[in-house]
Amino acid sequence: MRELSFTELDSERTELLPTRETLTFGNYNWANIVASNSSMALNAASLYAVANSAAAQTIVVTQG
Repeated sequence: MRELSFTELDSERTELLPTRETLTFGNYNWANIVASNSSMALNAASLYAVANSAAAQTIVVTQG
């Protein structure tokens, strides 16, 4: 990497992008997100019982 001079920085230009609506159904620019978390545990509540648990997570993203 090399350092930039003030002259080089002053010569830089930016341009704004045109505005557009997002996440609307009118122009097919949308995202559908569905998330699900679940867990189940079982303990027999007896002498020397061991509790086991299983957890699952699912995230589905659909973009059009």
